[in-house]
Amino acid sequence: MDNKMILDNFEEYNDPILYDKENKGLDEISLLLKWASQTKGPIIDLACGTGRATIPLASEGYSLIGVDLHRGMLEEAKKKASNLNLQIQWVEQDCTKLNLNIKSKFIYSVGNSFQHFLTNEAQDGLLSSVSNHLDTGGLFIFETRFPGIEELLQPSGEEYWKSYIDSDTKNKVDVYTISNYDSLSQLQHYITIRRYKNQDGEVIDEKRTKISLRYVFPKEMERLLLAHKLEVLNIYSDWNESPIKNDSYQMIYICKKIE
Repeated sequence: MDNKMILDNFEEYNDPILYDKENKGLDEISLLLKWASQTKGPIIDLACGTGRATIPLASEGYSLIGVDLHRGMLEEAKKKASNLNLQIQWVEQDCTKLNLNIKSKFIYSVGNSFQHFLTNEAQDGLLSSVSNHLDTGGLFIFETRFPGIEELLQPSGEEYWKSYIDSDTKNKVDVYTISNYDSLSQLQHYITIRRYKNQDGEVIDEKRTKISLRYVFPKEMERLLLAHKLEVLNIYSDWNESPIKNDSYQMIYICKKIE
């Protein structure tokens, strides 16, 4: 998968400030800190975005390297880290062709970033990069949405997702999605619709973005990881370490690099 194909799937991330407004949850931090406390040396955050997980870990004193292909997201991450006087190494690189010239004992990728690697070649490139930069015995933690029936077979029409109050304008934003799952490619194609309302509840603006996400089934993932010398230690359904079930929404993988 070439860089143009990757960048064409970036519409949802072309407004880093909006991204941060809509993604304030940091459920993953406590589990990441738990594993970080058992390792030494630099920690690599792949597809780090605006540093939502990078910055909290660095704030706890850990040495972080944040890697992303999206320049705008990285620039926002740098700005946020600078405001907090945090020394974080930010690297603009394609995670499928990672070349950091270091080895780490702990690599993670959160925000369901794994789903942005849309082809077998892209997934292999990412996991090869992870394996090449991990010390033997090192950890790789990531999550991806569980390909359950409810997740994949969503209505083809417009469906309400969530609402929030814009912190700047104080206006209400209603968010809707339209999804279409392609079983052959295992890609879910989303259109996200944001309708901005004034204080009287009237729609004053509407914006639409597109994104495609790849789904991977549990047994498929197990084989894929093992092919890249990554042994699955645990699979959780959430960041509180709940066991995976048939009706789970997420798969959180704790993996170890093996010989």
